[in-house]
Amino acid sequence: MTEGTTTTSAAAEGDTLSHLEQEGEIAADYLEGLLDIADLDGDIDMDVEADRAAVSIISDTGSHDIQKLVGREGEVLEALQELTRLAVHRETGDRSRLMLDIAGFRAKKREELATLGAKAADRVRSSGEPVKLDPMTPFERKVVHDAVAAAGLRSESEGEEPQRFVVVLPA
Repeated sequence: MTEGTTTTSAAAEGDTLSHLEQEGEIAADYLEGLLDIADLDGDIDMDVEADRAAVSIISDTGSHDIQKLVGREGEVLEALQELTRLAVHRETGDRSRLMLDIAGFRAKKREELATLGAKAADRVRSSGEPVKLDPMTPFERKVVHDAVAAAGLRSESEGEEPQRFVVVLPA
């Protein structure tokens, strides 16, 4: 690599990080407005993870009111994430891949799904037969695919939304 290429690459990486931080700030402002409207207390945490803006709403009072924003099986969380992505898109003109977590729901779900993916990989490894998992959201499937890949096996998604599911395959 030449020096000019290295400088250009570093500048592009800095631009990407700056853009993702901007997405996080727009999302945080939008979510703060929603919290005010709903009269809910919560702190907003912003980060960049895996080339995505990541925004979390954390209860600062220990209250369970913030759980209302998660909903049954994370349905309200998913809807709020889409609304937040639309707010970012409106401001930037770019499609956002922002991830939203509320009260640690998604972080906990990520741990559970990683364990599920690893156990499914173990079953496939011992039986030699593919294992089909229950239907999942795109986020859930991604976590399982990553866990299966980390276990040294491969997986595919099959079916149509909302019944799309992961199949873990032998090596």
